Amino acid sequence: MLLIRIVSFLLLGVFSTAALNVFHTAARFKQQRPSRPPVQQPPAVQQGKQDFREPLSWRYPEPPAEEEPRYPPHFELKTPAPAQTISIACGENSVRVEAKKDLLGIGKPVPAADVTLGGCPATGEDPEAQVLIFESELHECGSQLLMSEDTFTYVFTLLYTPAPLGNSPIVRSREVSVSIQCHYKRKHDVSSGLLKPTWSPFSVDKSSEESLYFSLKLMTDDWQFTHPKPQFLLGDMMKFEASVKQFQHIPLRVIVDNCVATVVPNVDTVPRYSFLGNSGCLFDSQLTGSSSRFLPRTQDDKVQFEVEAFRFEQDYSGVLYITCSLRATAAASPVTSTNKDCFFTDGWKEASGNHRVCSCCDTDCGKDDGSDLLRTGSPLEEERTFGPIKVNDLPL
Repeated sequence: MLLIRIVSFLLLGVFSTAALNVFHTAARFKQQRPSRPPVQQPPAVQQGKQDFREPLSWRYPEPPAEEEPRYPPHFELKTPAPAQTISIACGENSVRVEAKKDLLGIGKPVPAADVTLGGCPATGEDPEAQVLIFESELHECGSQLLMSEDTFTYVFTLLYTPAPLGNSPIVRSREVSVSIQCHYKRKHDVSSGLLKPTWSPFSVDKSSEESLYFSLKLMTDDWQFTHPKPQFLLGDMMKFEASVKQFQHIPLRVIVDNCVATVVPNVDTVPRYSFLGNSGCLFDSQLTGSSSRFLPRTQDDKVQFEVEAFRFEQDYSGVLYITCSLRATAAASPVTSTNKDCFFTDGWKEASGNHRVCSCCDTDCGKDDGSDLLRTGSPLEEERTFGPIKVNDLPL
């Protein structure tokens, strides 16, 4: 038994030594064996849509910058002189009208076919004098008979209706009508009744509205130019000029019916100061003891007045807007209680010297109905606003 154990121990040692040798041999072999590089995985592929277009570089253009308006120096609207191109002769039973072919007085003859007397074409023509001749019985060519207590009046209308130019749909002149009247007394005395023709628009439309132009301007101290910088000190005189341009009308006179001062361009706001009213009464000189006044007229279609500068209480901006109602009346009409330029200085005075017409300024002067002006279809009254005007305090 002991022998078996000794033999087993010896065999175990032998096997252990052999196994140890095999382990060391494998270790040396592993150390001597070259290392293989690690296998690299291919990078992940990112999928996407391929775009061959270039980046968009176009942009919407910027809107053009607004340019400041440029005004010609010393610009003045030209007022055409009334055209004296028609003569009239009233006979016992007929009327004869001669009209220059340059009917509008602008140096351009009008086609004879465009001119009629109440729808009747010209009965003759003078080529040398460039005159169209119309002859008609008193009851023909669209005449109208007006009767009063002691006269008969036959009214004709000379019409100019421009035809379109060439094959185009445009015209470059306006329709015009001229009222022609022949007056006869009921006792059958013949009166030639030569009239100064009165131009009037053919229809009441936009073209007729353009025949009267009202304006309200602030003037320099010498009344020669429009004020370039409307700034004043309290107590300075603000000089206003109202006018009407008379295109194809009888001579006109402009009347300032009323004026209102506000701090914004709206007459219906408060505070407001009505310093002129009652058909031409300048109240400011009466209410405040100022030197505000109308100036004597130098021409009928312009009226000048001056008002001492002021501002509203508790409104320290000093900004004023002046809105006036302007009206046109016939220049030949007399100065009346409704057509006047009155101001207060030791009593009411009228700029032309006819002071008695101002007696109604403390009551009610009424309103003119325009009966002294021939009906033209044009607006005879308009509002005009001037501002802003800056009024500063007096320096201390």
